[in-house]
Amino acid sequence: MKIALLGYGKMGKVIEKIALERGHEIVLRKDKTTSFDGLNLADVAIDFSIPSSAVENISTCFYMGIPVISGTTGWLNHYQEMVDLCWAQNGSFIYGSNFSLGVNVFFELNAYLAQMMANLKQYTVSMEEIHHTQKLDAPSGTAITLAEGIIKHSNYNNWTLETPISNEIHIDAKRIENVPGTHHIFYDSEVDQIEIKHTAHSREGFAFGAVIAAEWLVGKKGVFTMKDVLGLHQK
Repeated sequence: MKIALLGYGKMGKVIEKIALERGHEIVLRKDKTTSFDGLNLADVAIDFSIPSSAVENISTCFYMGIPVISGTTGWLNHYQEMVDLCWAQNGSFIYGSNFSLGVNVFFELNAYLAQMMANLKQYTVSMEEIHHTQKLDAPSGTAITLAEGIIKHSNYNNWTLETPISNEIHIDAKRIENVPGTHHIFYDSEVDQIEIKHTAHSREGFAFGAVIAAEWLVGKKGVFTMKDVLGLHQK
């Protein structure tokens, strides 16, 4: 399989390493100073760029008929626009706030726990996410996905980085050197606390999941998620 890397920072280099180990070929390594030359040779593109580049990268793939995986966060105010363009161009698209296989299981665990806790009004939910100091957006896309999973199954209707008001989930976003990503969900009452947590040990988990998603997407048309890739839809 021929892969175009849209974004060639730390994540792009780890994705390259894993893709090559799995027998794939890299036909484009694009950063913000280089062109899309070589994209037409790709079977699939993997976008781990920056928020200001994501929409151009993704839309260019759709116009050129290249399936695209995007793990860039911080651009989601344009997400529906990209979904609509994908359908209009008969394209192939997976966006994931986190491609780690373990995190995607964690997303499902979080949603299931939220369902169980929904009627236990004595518990207040809060979140903490910790990432490396180079991460540009806060809270993380993963934290937002987790918060949305809770909101879908509870009376909470929003999340905030500030002091929460009624029906808001507080997210404490911390930036600490050399932390790939840690996410906590807390349910607190006067008598106890329930906590679930996911800790990433390295970027390789994110990169491996992105390559798995790329392998899965080739030959398919439509808009998908990691639930589709991993068969995690609840029965």
